[in-house]
Amino acid sequence: MTSPAGRTHSANNWNLPNAITVVRIIMAPVFFWLLLADAGADGPMRWWAAVIFIVAISTDWVDGWLARSRGLVTDVGKILDPIADKLLTSGALVCLSILGELPWWITIVIVVREVGITAWRFVELGRGTVVPASSGGKLKTLTQAIAISLFLTPLWTIVGDWIVWVNWAFMILALVLTVWSGLLYVRDAFRLAREHRSEAA
Repeated sequence: MTSPAGRTHSANNWNLPNAITVVRIIMAPVFFWLLLADAGADGPMRWWAAVIFIVAISTDWVDGWLARSRGLVTDVGKILDPIADKLLTSGALVCLSILGELPWWITIVIVVREVGITAWRFVELGRGTVVPASSGGKLKTLTQAIAISLFLTPLWTIVGDWIVWVNWAFMILALVLTVWSGLLYVRDAFRLAREHRSEAA
């Protein structure tokens, strides 16, 4: 970030985008409790869980936009933001599997991909290499958010069981994009590994 005098300085870690990210992390256990406490009854707690998830996952765009537009990108934010996102999405999938609404194999595939790629990006960040989200990764994130939101919101109690087919269509699309974008990151990981070896030689 550039000051009026033309000097550069790092953004304060305690800024609005990071505060929003921390709130998102705090909201996660509340969301988990409401969803599991409802126990598949599709009652008020289920609706509140869905609302909290949708609001929390939507703030990812808000804090990202604020950080970039106001020069408030920090190393802390780079670490906390993906943690908040993975905590919400992976936690939601695990809860849905616990409730028997989503096969465990789907949850495992998505969670392993998310944790693996995030860990690799942290390793590269430690080496001074920032791995930006690819277009496929961004589309995957959006599709996952929509699919999970549809699974969480008991719209079938209002519009009928046909909406379940829509839910599954988005979840399958999210699964395909998750695997596909993950393979692209694996390709990039091999390329970066070769570059690191070349630099060390």
